Amino acid sequence: MPRPNVVLIVLDDVGFGQLGCFGSPVATPNFDRLAREGLRYNRFHVTSICSATRAALLTGRNHHAVGVGMTMETPLTFPGYTGRIPPSAALLARILKDNGYSTFAVGKWHLVPRGEYSAAGPTTRWPLGQHMGFERYYGFLGAETNHWAPELWRDNTAVDAPRTPAEGYHLTEDLVDQAIGMVRDQQHAAPAKPFFLYFATGAAHAPHHVAPEWADRYRGRFDAGWEALREETFARQLDCGVVPSGTRLTPRPSWVPEWATLQAWERRVFARYMEVFAGFLTHTDAQVGRLLEFLDKDVTSKDTIVVLVSDNGASAEGSPAGTLNETAAWLAAGRSDAAEAARRVDEIGGPRVFNHYPWGWAWAGNTPFRLWKRYAWLGGVRTPLVVRWPGRLEGPGDVRPQFCHAVDIAPTLLEVAGIEPPRVVDGVPQQRVDGASIAATFTDPSAPAPRRTQYFEMHGSRGVYHDGWKATTDYVSPLFNERAHIPGSTSFGSEHWALFDLDADFSEAEDLSAEHPGKVVEMKRLWQEQAEANQVLPLFEGPSSLASLHPAPQPPPASATYRPGGGPVYEGALPAMFGGFTITASIAAPGEGILCAIGDWNEGMALYVLGGAPVACEVSGGATTRLVGEAALPAGRSLVSLSWSAGVLSLGVDGRAVATARHPAVFFAGVSTAAGGLLVGRDRGLPVSDDYTPPFAFGGELLGVRVDSGAPDGGPPPAERLGRALASD
Repeated sequence: MPRPNVVLIVLDDVGFGQLGCFGSPVATPNFDRLAREGLRYNRFHVTSICSATRAALLTGRNHHAVGVGMTMETPLTFPGYTGRIPPSAALLARILKDNGYSTFAVGKWHLVPRGEYSAAGPTTRWPLGQHMGFERYYGFLGAETNHWAPELWRDNTAVDAPRTPAEGYHLTEDLVDQAIGMVRDQQHAAPAKPFFLYFATGAAHAPHHVAPEWADRYRGRFDAGWEALREETFARQLDCGVVPSGTRLTPRPSWVPEWATLQAWERRVFARYMEVFAGFLTHTDAQVGRLLEFLDKDVTSKDTIVVLVSDNGASAEGSPAGTLNETAAWLAAGRSDAAEAARRVDEIGGPRVFNHYPWGWAWAGNTPFRLWKRYAWLGGVRTPLVVRWPGRLEGPGDVRPQFCHAVDIAPTLLEVAGIEPPRVVDGVPQQRVDGASIAATFTDPSAPAPRRTQYFEMHGSRGVYHDGWKATTDYVSPLFNERAHIPGSTSFGSEHWALFDLDADFSEAEDLSAEHPGKVVEMKRLWQEQAEANQVLPLFEGPSSLASLHPAPQPPPASATYRPGGGPVYEGALPAMFGGFTITASIAAPGEGILCAIGDWNEGMALYVLGGAPVACEVSGGATTRLVGEAALPAGRSLVSLSWSAGVLSLGVDGRAVATARHPAVFFAGVSTAAGGLLVGRDRGLPVSDDYTPPFAFGGELLGVRVDSGAPDGGPPPAERLGRALASD
């Protein structure tokens, strides 16, 4: 029998209750059609964070067992946290390719350690790497990116977006266009050859970017608040069967403010954040709908299995009040300026902001569960799973109740393709596969679950499932200032282990630890056994663990010179800027335009010439500083410099300061996590300042730009480094 085409769609930060087919009032007609024509699983689990779930999905192994205990921004020397998937865990794509499949990856990757994002690689863990197994790639390598002006790679080469924001560009639309193009070309060349398409959206991860016409269709829809949305979603979930009757809706926790206590202006701006998120998700659904329409109508080999998942529960990284600038919110330990958002409410979702909604909406998005992304509670680890395989499923539209996990997806897809997992790849013995196929559930609603036991751990939050029971710690993450709001343990060994009978308590609502202390001891022992078997230990302990950061293959230089004409130089490959820096542009003949630029008006730096005079604009930590030289540059050679030291930003010409101002610390955290880089002689995408429109290429003769670190061995304090590294995931 011919092997089926395989399409794996991974949504980002979409909670259990945020798709229409899982009870949400947000319109997702194409995802809902997949559910009507396929099966929904209401006990599907992930790792609670993006990189780790992707590693589990694509290898069939537990995330610590393949070195992806956290995200790629914090690779440690501990075996379970290196961020380096080993050759002993060849990805699903590699196995399928070795068995006659064409393999394509489109969208978010986030499986490359941050020190390997640069053009120098190594590209071993990029999608086209040998044991990764993809033949084509288009998308972004980092944690997140601007949907209006993303950092894009085609195969192993950085590329500019095909259109500008002014021309109506949007990342999700581009990703679908590229996926359709890859599959169409393959089908034209070899219509009988099966393909594997891994399609991972940037949506609905922040920034929540979408055109106003998508958000405006929800205007007023969420004015009743997050409690009302949660109750409405729960009623829909009961009605459509994704939540069993008798389930208890867990109550609003103290750290989510009661909607009625908010001021009227706060309710308006908070509701707008949710309107934009809803429009963003509906827009994503429409674009995936275009992909599905193409697959259904234009693919010659019609036998195609489609699997749709989300990588973790809804995200609370927007802080209690939401934020217009996600990066600034990280660095301010979760604080945000709701009054500023109210003044700029019409900009939410647009290119001028990098917005994320208040965490009350994340709580509602994970209905009926507690907590959210990054936690071992069900709100973090239980997400939608939809499988459509026309003619091969029993009871299309049904809900399957089997406990399953991200590690089960790869074994399932190999089984339906009739492929045995290889014992050896490229001479490397393959490590234990932790997942098991759920293919039996496709035709047998009462088939047994693929596993009896599954551990959970993320940033110290721990849990374990076994035979219907789940134990979960009350450990609170040190990130995003959550400990100032959420009660619970802040140290290992002192936390409370809550106990739940998930067979009777679908929503993890009733803690039975006092009634069954022996079971708690048993579950804690089981978690320890699983942790030892999967490289979970030692546990990540916040800033102190950063002493064990895995070094980058090419440490940043103390100074370097960059010349016009190249692609972006990844931020992590530049001389360190945190402890101070000097950027010097060597000009042979004056002209207008960009000397160098990194980032955009949400966060970044640009040094340029405007009206003959030097100008610098720095945006970081939520602050914008613009410096202008009063005099025009000389007619011949000149040196234009920008330096930052001890909180003072200085613009200079030929060694003489022409403008200075105080500016907070330079981080470029968002640029780093997006795998963004420095451009010389031009800009692209969005500008750093309203003074110009990219590319604003330099019209004179630019010899090069030298970057010198003021403290090449320095860096932010460990707690701040941790916030920078882990904030965007």
